[in-house]
Amino acid sequence: MTTFMPGSADQPGCFKAYDVRGRIGVDFSAAIAGRIAAAFVGVVGVGPVALGQDCRASSPAIADAVAAALMAAGVQVLDLGLCGTEEVYFATGHLGALGGIMVTASHNPADYNGLKLVQAGAAPLTPDQFAAIRQWTETRRTAESRPGGTRRNIGATRSAYVDCVMGFTDPARLAPLHILVNPGNGAAGPTFDAIAVRLAALGAPLRFTRINHTPDPAFPNGIPNPLLAENRPATAAAVVAAGADFGVAWDGDFDRCFLFDHLGRFVPGEFVVGMLGQAFLQREPGATVVHDPRVVLNTRDLVTTWGGSAVMARTGHAYAKQVMRDSGAVYGGEISAHHYFRDFFCCDSGMIPWLVVAALLSQSGARLADLLTERQNLFPSSGEVNFSLADPAGAMARVVGAFAPGALHCDETDGTSLEFADWRFNLRASNTEPLVRLNVESRGDWALMATKLAEIRAILTG
Repeated sequence: MTTFMPGSADQPGCFKAYDVRGRIGVDFSAAIAGRIAAAFVGVVGVGPVALGQDCRASSPAIADAVAAALMAAGVQVLDLGLCGTEEVYFATGHLGALGGIMVTASHNPADYNGLKLVQAGAAPLTPDQFAAIRQWTETRRTAESRPGGTRRNIGATRSAYVDCVMGFTDPARLAPLHILVNPGNGAAGPTFDAIAVRLAALGAPLRFTRINHTPDPAFPNGIPNPLLAENRPATAAAVVAAGADFGVAWDGDFDRCFLFDHLGRFVPGEFVVGMLGQAFLQREPGATVVHDPRVVLNTRDLVTTWGGSAVMARTGHAYAKQVMRDSGAVYGGEISAHHYFRDFFCCDSGMIPWLVVAALLSQSGARLADLLTERQNLFPSSGEVNFSLADPAGAMARVVGAFAPGALHCDETDGTSLEFADWRFNLRASNTEPLVRLNVESRGDWALMATKLAEIRAILTG
């Protein structure tokens, strides 16, 4: 049995922690995508599969290869065409499909592509399933050929998807907000337009300013990845120039959205998680909210204040979604801008969060900037600081050794979190990149947070 190692377009080095992603012609190709699709059927089973694609130049050919492999295995391909990852999630659950495949490389450079895979109910693949698909692909195991495979356009399901999204707000009760939206020339534009049309029809007094709106595989305004600080100024400036109440920017497949206040300030993810947790607890008192371990003080405080239960999940969508399902949580969020909703098949969405925030602002009468300033002063946070280190394990061990003796609480759900009377930090190795990630937060003390960040940085890099 031959195992294929990374190194060429015919030798898949594209399997990551939870999905498939690689550079076209280097470690990913349409041929590899077809083999993965055949493996998907071999592992998950034969049944209808929802298929979508982002706007990258390579996506149509890869989607065709995936569809061909699925049809050869007797599968009914439910083709959404150009869409977002969350639309594949929705179609998989809504149509009762056996699985879903999204062709996307999300926020990666234009010469990358990949696949996101889910099973029935839009549930993530288990680690064993994902490992089996990888082994099947790398060993070139042949899929069984079956008759009956078809490919059918189901773009009309977008209307049902929009219905579902509308269920998270009451359009007629929204305030007359002006919102700037920036899809970054990714896939979000057409789907946003469908939502905006429905909002107007239902009486929402919202006004939108659109920039970089048309899907363009050349990404003329840069790769849509607002998590990178260098990609934020364009949205920030546009919000201020338009006089908008707040701004929204999406990544390439729009399963994440990022918020900017009317001053053009980026709203860090930990504060968005807290806002959304509060919004859902106002609707459903006593509910459970899931959060990741990296930055927790603000979220825990708001969840407690609004009478909910906070539950921690390891970083990563597969872990968060499983804890969501196990706990029955109404909402879950990660600081990386992945937001999960019980009534959206426990999946992440980049369209639901900004609508819920608009509803929260409409109800409270507050400005996003005021809410952000208040919460940042209560719980200052460093933001995620990344380190590329020669000996990551050794460096992390030095930090834990220096601080653990004085900690009030130690948690190892994901990396190491040490909590003290007035501050806390989380230190972890990335699931997807060769980096060590650090987050430091305090209770109302900016200087303490900065001091501890400097101390830990010195140990890591010393």
